[in-house]
Amino acid sequence: MTTESVHRPVDASWSSSAWARARREPAYAAFWVLRIGFVALPLWMGIDKYFNTLTDWPHYLAPWIVQLLPFSAQTAMYVVGAVEIVAGIAIALKPRYSSYVVALWLTGIIINLLTYSGFYDVALRDFGLLVAALALALLARAYDPPFGRRR
Repeated sequence: MTTESVHRPVDASWSSSAWARARREPAYAAFWVLRIGFVALPLWMGIDKYFNTLTDWPHYLAPWIVQLLPFSAQTAMYVVGAVEIVAGIAIALKPRYSSYVVALWLTGIIINLLTYSGFYDVALRDFGLLVAALALALLARAYDPPFGRRR
């Protein structure tokens, strides 16, 4: 007597239909490119705040901010890292709302960098990210339904 195990095939219909839709609709493709980017990068940068492998993150804090802190610059980077990890997860779950939070966060980073001589190029790059976060928010209005609604 043989037993036959039941294997259900992976439902590839969603991914194949999403891929086909992205090929048909450039705005939908842009939504997914931005969404994936704003999940991956904040997660990567946030995790690295705990290891400082990409750079010495506390070095990016303006001296006036360090003086205001009741703890070390590295501890501040741990907090920043946690916020960035949460931001990446939030974008993955609900970009319609969290994109605005990320844009606000980037505004704070830009202000920090503009008040610290020598980091204007990084501030300009982060301004580009701010514009991209706002573009994701606008696209999410079309492709990410509000809470309580399904598409």
